Amino acid sequence: MKISIVIRRLALFFIDLDRFKQINDSLGHDMGDIVLKEVSQRLKAKIRSTDTLARLGGDEFTILMEDLKTPHDAALQGQKIIHVLEQPIHVEGHTLYVTSSIGISLYPEDGDDASHLLKYADAAMYKAKEEGRHNYKFYSSEMIDLAFERVQMETNLYQSLKNEEFVVYYQPQIDGYTDKLIGMEALVRWQHPSKGLIAPDKFLSIAEDTGLIVELDRWVMKTAMTQLVEWYKKGLNPGKLALNLATKQLQEEDFLSMLHDMLIEIGMKPEWLELEITESAIMNNPQHAMAVLKSISELGVELAIDDFGTGYSSLSYLKKLPINKIKIDQSFIRELPFDEKGAGITKSIIALSKSLNLRVVAEGVETSEKRDFLVENGCINIQGYFYSKPIPADKMEVMLQKGLNH
Repeated sequence: MKISIVIRRLALFFIDLDRFKQINDSLGHDMGDIVLKEVSQRLKAKIRSTDTLARLGGDEFTILMEDLKTPHDAALQGQKIIHVLEQPIHVEGHTLYVTSSIGISLYPEDGDDASHLLKYADAAMYKAKEEGRHNYKFYSSEMIDLAFERVQMETNLYQSLKNEEFVVYYQPQIDGYTDKLIGMEALVRWQHPSKGLIAPDKFLSIAEDTGLIVELDRWVMKTAMTQLVEWYKKGLNPGKLALNLATKQLQEEDFLSMLHDMLIEIGMKPEWLELEITESAIMNNPQHAMAVLKSISELGVELAIDDFGTGYSSLSYLKKLPINKIKIDQSFIRELPFDEKGAGITKSIIALSKSLNLRVVAEGVETSEKRDFLVENGCINIQGYFYSKPIPADKMEVMLQKGLNH
């Protein structure tokens, strides 16, 4: 007699809300609790009666999905969770956007022990965060090594600030009509003593999660602004300095006074500075962001929305904000001029900018075809490898001394 054994396949989901700490920090824990309850209700509505939902603590949830037929079913469930949580949450006059990063481990493929499955799903969740958040990842054995590497990097980050291991690179922003430099964006790099130069996408998310982003951000601001003033004193013309403003900076009570004092201490003219902030940072708490950005604008500092088109923008807020410039995200530029949808979105953003009397700059421009398409359609401010990759201060100074020859 032939006996068949049916193994019940399970999927364990580890769900972490992206940047939830910003809601607690800016709106308070009571508001955060309301958001968590709404998230719980949405998750509960998306699971079957045979599945189990649990909150591990803070903004972390798990779902145990039983009687899984194929891993594809787990992927579909992951997509459902991503979609339901990305819908806006309206609470007490605020419109909040909460996205999630999800890790998935499978039984029996990944293990037969509950603690290991949870550990593996957690590792997969961190991989989802590292790849841009707002997505899901299945566990693979390499992720444990990556998780260990993350812990090491976290520890190294604390020490690296004390050891002054960071450097600022500069990427020119060019007038596409004249090929003349009009400014530059300051970009941080980590000069690790043993691993060499580390790109920001490898450590900035960790700096945000640990809270080190504020200290690092302010170091970059002071370093880059000091360098710009030095270039002006040498009779060079570096144009306007663009600095990325970390979301958490908007929540710091002393940010405005710090910025004001730093400008005076360094001798930086406000009109030489432009701060870039993402759409999502504004829309997490638009009323608070509007007040802070207005105060920054009153200092004489210009403001730009970075990565425009990738977040949840609201035109009603956009027209009220003291914004001077929009940066088209490079994801729309990547396949120009051949990608019809990307071309259409890019043209729409340029038209929107003009209707709001805003300047527009395109980043990630790598070829003459992309540059020509943008210039022909009214975007003359260009940033990207076509003109120059990000370069250290000494090379940037050589470029300023010689003038841009391309």
